[in-house]
Amino acid sequence: MPLAIFDLDDTLIDGDSSSLFLRFLVEIGQADADMPAREAAMMDDYRAGRLAMDEYMRFTLQPLQQCATEQVAHWAEVFLRERILPRVFPQAHAALAHYRDAGWRIVIISATGEHLVRPIAAALGVADVLAIRLASADGRYTGQTVDTLTYQQGKVIRLNEWLAAHGETLDGSHGYSDSINDVPLLAAVDRAHVVNPDARLAVVADERQWHRLAWRSAF
Repeated sequence: MPLAIFDLDDTLIDGDSSSLFLRFLVEIGQADADMPAREAAMMDDYRAGRLAMDEYMRFTLQPLQQCATEQVAHWAEVFLRERILPRVFPQAHAALAHYRDAGWRIVIISATGEHLVRPIAAALGVADVLAIRLASADGRYTGQTVDTLTYQQGKVIRLNEWLAAHGETLDGSHGYSDSINDVPLLAAVDRAHVVNPDARLAVVADERQWHRLAWRSAF
């Protein structure tokens, strides 16, 4: 079946789930109060397409180091309900429903940790997820990541691995993203859609005649 491939942050939801989760952790006393400001500076590099994702993940996972995976899952569920579901673009709900009703296979691929992406995807009715994998030992997160990071070209690498494992191809595929970091992913699909694209992605989209979408949040 054809694939509809979606980025998550600022594509399906209005905001970045990793940034929002860090603020949530500060509010519940699990992260230092100065972390969001430091993370915001890193996100400036992300938007410029020059973020060192391994460094970003090490930093943002510090509050979860040695936390029980079950405890983090509980926090993520509260966070999802209170902070993420209200931010889902109405047009994202409509697009997911359109592809689901048409019999397409939907994949969410994100440069955010799977501890957040999987529950968000599940709430959106999406089973197939590619996200940054977190290392754990004895039921606790180590604060490290494993395998190729789903970021920039890493998204394509992980996607190709997934395609081979599931017997799927990109023939007839559609892709959606907001970020210049996802140009490799958007170039890999048959039809690219850019959602509220950043300035640099908008230029690339115009050059390559990718379909532009303006989605607005009810948040």
